[in-house]
Amino acid sequence: MSNEAIIHGQEVAHGHATEHHDHEHHEQHFIWKYIFSQDHKIISRQFLVTGIFWAIIGAFFSLIFRLQLGFPDTTFPWMESILGEWAKGGKLSPEFYYALITMHGTILVFFVLTAGLSGTFANLLIPLQVGARDMASPFLNMLSYWFFFASSVFMFISLFVQTGPASGGWTTYPPLSALKEASMGSGIGMDLWLIGMALFVVSSLLGGLNYITTVLNMRTKGMTMTRLPLTIWALFFTAVLGVLSFPVLFSGFVLLIFDRNFGTSFYLSEIFINGRALPHIGGSAILYQHLFWFLGHPEVYIIMLPGMGMASEIIAVNSRKPIFGYLAMVISLISITLLAFLVWAHHMFVTGMSPFLGSIFVLLTLLIAVPSAVKVFNWITTIWRGNLRFTPAMLFALGFVSLFISGGLTGIFLGNSALDIHLHDTYFVVAHFHIVMGVSAFFGMFAGIYHWFPKMFGRFMNNTLGYIHFFITMAGAYLIFWPMHYEGIAGMPRRYYDYSAWESFKQFTTLNTFISIIAAIVFFTQFIFVINFFVSIWRGRKLTNPNPWGATTLEWTTPINAGHGNWPGEIPEVHRWAYDYKDDGHGGDFIPQTVPLREGEEGH
Repeated sequence: MSNEAIIHGQEVAHGHATEHHDHEHHEQHFIWKYIFSQDHKIISRQFLVTGIFWAIIGAFFSLIFRLQLGFPDTTFPWMESILGEWAKGGKLSPEFYYALITMHGTILVFFVLTAGLSGTFANLLIPLQVGARDMASPFLNMLSYWFFFASSVFMFISLFVQTGPASGGWTTYPPLSALKEASMGSGIGMDLWLIGMALFVVSSLLGGLNYITTVLNMRTKGMTMTRLPLTIWALFFTAVLGVLSFPVLFSGFVLLIFDRNFGTSFYLSEIFINGRALPHIGGSAILYQHLFWFLGHPEVYIIMLPGMGMASEIIAVNSRKPIFGYLAMVISLISITLLAFLVWAHHMFVTGMSPFLGSIFVLLTLLIAVPSAVKVFNWITTIWRGNLRFTPAMLFALGFVSLFISGGLTGIFLGNSALDIHLHDTYFVVAHFHIVMGVSAFFGMFAGIYHWFPKMFGRFMNNTLGYIHFFITMAGAYLIFWPMHYEGIAGMPRRYYDYSAWESFKQFTTLNTFISIIAAIVFFTQFIFVINFFVSIWRGRKLTNPNPWGATTLEWTTPINAGHGNWPGEIPEVHRWAYDYKDDGHGGDFIPQTVPLREGEEGH
């Protein structure tokens, strides 16, 4: 660890801010300042840019396989020039179709909505909003990014191996993933997938432990837990979920690597290939499902909670009102965190589990809707009669709430074990999963980027492009995924390469074409955001007011282009909670956390 990092840690650990004397006196080399940086603000940018790179790749994969679903009898000659033998004659091969499905899910769930979302905003906001010079361990923070980068390298390499990337679905269920001879996508591409995911878990654990330690131990003077912004509460519980559940997934991957390469039988038993019995006895593929979904359902909230926290913050700031029911919001976050560990088997209702056990998981699954409903009620009540400002960030935060409500309601169907038997592995699951977790989490991420972009880069993004980006993406999200519910109710299974041979599903040919066209429009719309983002870093309108949104939280008390250490002098002391939006006595409508209580004024 560098001396500078140790100094930062000592400054905050003693609970008071000391002046840093030589922070910017010597100019660091570019490599140490921007590449192997230990500054949490730079690391957050690294996570964000890497996440954007993966989001483009993951979304492009979905565009390619949607072309197959929407136009099953059409050839696209340009496809062969991009994909080579995987799309001979402009027609996607079945093997590569499954690989694209697998990599699309893996990339967007883990590399974008887990690492890209939490890595960006936990790194950016935790030290700034709790009043710390940096993370508890800047060195481990740097390592968390580089483990993520290493996992990205392995995953990227797997896209170019001769037998193709992993193609067992993003859940990689055995025995398909455990037997190298099962399919082309079960070969070296699957090994690279497992290595990449193992490194990804290490990255998540390093980051999560750092986030938890920083929130608990490095808050500035006066920053009690009940004065923390809801963003920090959400990121804190996200880290708790990851630290407790990712090791279980890691063990699942290690056992899968053993089955694939060392002759063990953790997941395999009585397998026959071409009439030949394999020497695997005593394993159970269901064991892998338990290990995967014990992470898999907390993972839903690892993705959702940061969006919930940022939506709370952005809605309060742009409604010019205190967040409604702060304590209820915190309790609901705690409840979601606890219940997230008790509902994993609702993904396994069709595995032959006991109906009595299934009924317990139905109850717990429906119970988790209660704290979620509390949050929705509080967001709506915060907006009610607020002095609303419809910035791009606010629109995306409201879009997040809308998608969370509509997507969450369809979860009630899937949480019922009797209904799930019919709906399981149909397009109903695809629709629910994407609306409630995929698209809504992206909306939370976009809201956070538009809102904190000035803090990250000292410039604004273009508002007009932001509005165009929002309205097309919002309309497209519903037009793509809402019709899929009807396909699912009709029994249309997911992950099928071609539905044209099925008499039952020919009725959806036109609808699939429509969905694919909208998906293409929404995909290309995202380049409006990408161009806006990168151009605004250098060409955006410069920030002149350190607190452009009139927010109360600590991050807006730092200089516009803060150096490593965040505050040039002493770290500010906190005197009030994070949502004092009221008359400040001088014509303003908010009071920052650093302003002492007035005579006769009671703290929240």
